[in-house]
Amino acid sequence: MKPTLIRLRRACVAGTAVTLLIIAPVGATAAAHGAATPSPSADDAFVALTPAVKAQLDAAIAKTLRETKVPGAIVGLWAPGKGSYVKTFGVADKATGAPMKTDMNIRIGSETKTFTVTALLQLVDQGKIGLDDPIGKYIAGVPNGDTITLRELAGMRSGLFNYSEDPGFDKAFLTNPNRPFTPKELLAYSFKHPVNFAPNATFEYSNTNLILLGQVVEKITGRLLREVINQDVLVPANLGGTLFPTGNQYPDPHPQGYTNQSLSGKIVNSTDWDPSWAWAAGAMISNLHDLRSWAKTVATGTLLKPATQAERLKTQPIGIIPGASYGLGIFDVQGWIGHNGSIPGYETLTVYLPEADATMVIELNTDVTVGGQEPSTLFGEAVTSIVAPDHVYPGHKPTDPKG
Repeated sequence: MKPTLIRLRRACVAGTAVTLLIIAPVGATAAAHGAATPSPSADDAFVALTPAVKAQLDAAIAKTLRETKVPGAIVGLWAPGKGSYVKTFGVADKATGAPMKTDMNIRIGSETKTFTVTALLQLVDQGKIGLDDPIGKYIAGVPNGDTITLRELAGMRSGLFNYSEDPGFDKAFLTNPNRPFTPKELLAYSFKHPVNFAPNATFEYSNTNLILLGQVVEKITGRLLREVINQDVLVPANLGGTLFPTGNQYPDPHPQGYTNQSLSGKIVNSTDWDPSWAWAAGAMISNLHDLRSWAKTVATGTLLKPATQAERLKTQPIGIIPGASYGLGIFDVQGWIGHNGSIPGYETLTVYLPEADATMVIELNTDVTVGGQEPSTLFGEAVTSIVAPDHVYPGHKPTDPKG
């Protein structure tokens, strides 16, 4: 996944994407200081969601839906003392015209990274691993494995080639998108390429990093990654509607997803494509209610020790996008802390603004880019320009990322 906002390229696959949100902290944001606590200027950070403001949002979102040709959207905003806004737009199924509904489950793509890294950081809290341990201590055969650290993997600074950018992977996935992939197979696509740079030399979004971290979690716990996330992250976070699926499992109700199949150049229905190719980097499923809760949980570190959360929120500039920074499986974009997700057929954006204790969740049933931009980015920009003019996400037009 490279940044555009960051996509999990084609599920992070070439042509499709598992998005990784673009990160851009403005000034001395909470993330840059390793703490997500509201500031004294909270009253000015987010406007009151009055009937007039809600009407503005209705018009802006409907306009963005038309311009991006996104079939359907779910948008949620919550800010204590300022009100809430939850509304659906468009259709969940282009064939039947069934509308989007707020209780629908959705594939969240790269937002999965926030859960995988949380599971990893819990092991740090337990003293079972160290962020500055080399990956070679746990997984053999990794290029530069004796020097690349777990911290650099979680911060997208390893230099390892992104397996989802490999032509062979692309062909295998798109030829049969219902086939399962194993983590070992995914890493093989990466490791046949030379490393792109020395560890910590720069930022480069790579799904390979998360596959390795998922393997570390499994090795240390002796359990499957999905079991660790389901039991150690989702249960304590009270996220009963979120899951790490097996195969192409997709609980009802859910919208149909539409993607651009690059082999044919046509828009196709990708609803039941097997997300195992994204695994620890982008395979999970959630819903509006749970994402609203998770946004604040992950941004404030409820499941971690304060010192560990502070390490997570030490964001560094990603370089490609001015003002954007990335921490450990999380970003800060104009003060909004969280992550985005993009996987064939779906895009999501789940972010929290500490300054106003505000949360924004956007869910779409397509990942087809518009003018080189993620549709979730365009919706995020349309919404935040109205409700948080000093914290417009992402604050500028990013270049097309393949992530």
